[in-house]
Amino acid sequence: MKTNQTVWMASPRFRSADHRIRTALGSTALIGLGGLALSAIGPRRRVLHRAERRWGSIARRFLRLQVDASGLEHIDSNEQYVVMPLHEGFMDAVLLLDLPLDLRFTVRDELLEWHHLGLYLRRTGQLVIPTGSSVAMLRHLYREAAATFDRGESLVIFPQGSILGIEAAFERGAFRLAERFDRPLLPIVITGTHRVWEHPYSSTLRYGQRVSFRVLEPIPGAEAARRARSIEQQMKDVALQAGMAPVRRFVPERDGWWDGYAFEIDPDYPDLAAAIEARRRGQ
Repeated sequence: MKTNQTVWMASPRFRSADHRIRTALGSTALIGLGGLALSAIGPRRRVLHRAERRWGSIARRFLRLQVDASGLEHIDSNEQYVVMPLHEGFMDAVLLLDLPLDLRFTVRDELLEWHHLGLYLRRTGQLVIPTGSSVAMLRHLYREAAATFDRGESLVIFPQGSILGIEAAFERGAFRLAERFDRPLLPIVITGTHRVWEHPYSSTLRYGQRVSFRVLEPIPGAEAARRARSIEQQMKDVALQAGMAPVRRFVPERDGWWDGYAFEIDPDYPDLAAAIEARRRGQ
């Protein structure tokens, strides 16, 4: 049964007012941050990262997020990591900005179609990955990753490549980058952020949500690729522990089948993997 708060927040009147607030806050922040990044090197990037952290703090207070965080002692602020978080929604990036690291995010090129977000991604020099895979794309990723680490920044890669849910399998790009550049892999378990804003499943913005944020011990880059499967299982086991904010679950009958979208299902969820495979064969 819906609570009065849920009904009120889902009402057209609230959504309209809330949309105006989010648009004003987002536009000001994104354009302002973009202006700081007219140069992709040197002191201006340090100013950019300070501004990003400040904006992230404002956004967390605005949303009244109840963040249950642990493991920050595993982070060396002078190190350059391949940061590898679980992914549930746009709020994941807001939480990651609280890390004591200068971050550069890898993002799908489809996000450039969003007006303000695309403007921000371009002007702040985030690493945009074209849809699909090719040798040219891989060379671009390696070249840009090298430049990122040379600037003293850490590179964020969401290994699931989507916000479908805990059942989405990891891709191997983050592990390979950590190995190739001998950078430590920093696994981060984030749960509960899908309840804040479930785009594209819902337009409702919810305040005061509880989210969990667990930084696990870094993995040496030389070990990352061979331990990929066990690292994925460890991260998902932590996400499903009692006391963590609830994870997002992928239910195709509710969420859609995402036909034509590149993703795989973790083999630890064989029934869902079989259903997706049957759907694709039918297509």
